[in-house]
Amino acid sequence: MKPTALSGRDLAAALVVVVVWGVNFVAMKFALRDFTPFQLGAARFALVALPLALFIRPPKVPWKWVVLYGLFQGVGQFGLLFIALHVGMTAALASVLLQTQVFFTALFGFALLKERASGPLQAGMALAALGLGCFAWNYASPGAASGGATTVAGLLITLCAAAMWALSNIVARQVQKVASDYSPVAFVVWSGSVAVLPFMALSWVFDAPALRWQWLGAGWTTWLSLAYLSWVASVLGYSLWTGLLKRHPANRVAPFSLGVPVVGLTAGMVVLGETIMPWQWAGIALIVAALACVMLGGLLQRR
Repeated sequence: MKPTALSGRDLAAALVVVVVWGVNFVAMKFALRDFTPFQLGAARFALVALPLALFIRPPKVPWKWVVLYGLFQGVGQFGLLFIALHVGMTAALASVLLQTQVFFTALFGFALLKERASGPLQAGMALAALGLGCFAWNYASPGAASGGATTVAGLLITLCAAAMWALSNIVARQVQKVASDYSPVAFVVWSGSVAVLPFMALSWVFDAPALRWQWLGAGWTTWLSLAYLSWVASVLGYSLWTGLLKRHPANRVAPFSLGVPVVGLTAGMVVLGETIMPWQWAGIALIVAALACVMLGGLLQRR
């Protein structure tokens, strides 16, 4: 792809995506007030996938990849993220910790696809490991056990969600190898359809009977949050991001994702009044530095 400067319209689209995906975590917190994690997963993917599947043809890829992507990205990533936010994770910190998917993707790429890690990626993984150490130390340090409304379980489950995201990235790479001309939008829509029934089954098995129908009495903020998660964060955000990747090289577009945790942190603290402990701030700084090292290190190295 021939490098071209981003136009004003493209810059605006990138900034919209950053804001939309950053605020996404606050919307999840609002929706979880009336939905259980499994109910929210079923509602989110049903609202996105089922209407669009009536108008968008299935992608021209083997169905095993559609199913695997739906299970890893839909049930795995978002199911675990919703659980983490429910049991003990703030929207602010989730927006940062979920970005560790970059490093999980590198580990899985090495283990499953025999991909070698570049110098900037290795340095970034070292910084990320130090950052996670700061998050872990937060629970051991005196006076910081509460971790700003987070729990050890919430931390670990959020990292598991990032790992599931990474596995979905591995699936996407395999799809690109077997069907390079497939439609990404069709792939996401139909793989989202795969997640609906598993979420419904999980809700029926694990949600208490008294909670199975509580969403019927949800307030307008909950329904607005669900609409935001489904149509704004998923459909609008993904469409704009895909358009940018089609018009520009990935190394020019990817650095904008560094703004997502910044917006997520700000939104969590301002809208929800979330607090962040000193060791968590240290972890945030190291993980953001790690992401910057991966996304910008290669570009600087080539220059």
